[in-house]
Amino acid sequence: MAAAPRTDPVATRLAGWIAPVVDAAGYDLEELVVTPAGRRSVVRVVVDRDTGVTLDDIAEVSRAVSAALDANDGDLGRAPYVLEVTSPGVDRPLTEPRHWRRNTGRLVAVPVGPPGDVEAVTARVLEVDGSGVTLAVEAQGKPGAKKRPPTRRQVPWAELGAGRVQVEFGRPDPAAADEPADPADDDDGGGQ
Repeated sequence: MAAAPRTDPVATRLAGWIAPVVDAAGYDLEELVVTPAGRRSVVRVVVDRDTGVTLDDIAEVSRAVSAALDANDGDLGRAPYVLEVTSPGVDRPLTEPRHWRRNTGRLVAVPVGPPGDVEAVTARVLEVDGSGVTLAVEAQGKPGAKKRPPTRRQVPWAELGAGRVQVEFGRPDPAAADEPADPADDDDGGGQ
C-alpha cells in the first residue's frame, strides 16, 4: 500500500499568499515547490496562461510574488529564500483541459482508450472542448513505408491519459494539420 503524499505546510501557507497574486496578474499557478537548500529555501513558482508567458511576464510575476512574500516575511520567520519564477517546460505532462487547449496544434504522445484497452498514440492536438480532445492520430507504419495521412479521433476526457509534447524542429503547415484523413476516404472511388 502506497503512502499518501505529504502536504508541505510551508508550501501550503505560501500558496495562500502567492496564488491570489498570480491570479490577479492574470496567470495560473501551475506549481509551487519549496525545497531546502542549505540554510536557505528555494521557492519555485511555475506560472502559465493561455497566451503563453514571456520573460517580461516572468519578471512582472516575480516582482508581485516577491512583494507578497516580503509583506508576510514575519510569518516565514525571516528565513532566507531564493525565489524562482518560471513557466512550465515542454516536458510538463498535459493533464488539465487548459494544458491541452494551450497546446492546440502541437504533436503529443498520449495513452488513449478505456481502462484495459489503452493504446499509446502520437497525434496532433486539433481541438479541445468540454467533452474531450480531437486528435489527428498518426498512422503506425513500417520504417521506409509511404507515410499515411493521420486519422481524426475524438477522445473523451475519461479516456485521455497524460500527454507529452513532442519536440519538432520543423512544424507542418497549420492548414494541413487541420485536415486529417477520414477513414471513409480510404476508397478513392476509382473502382479498383
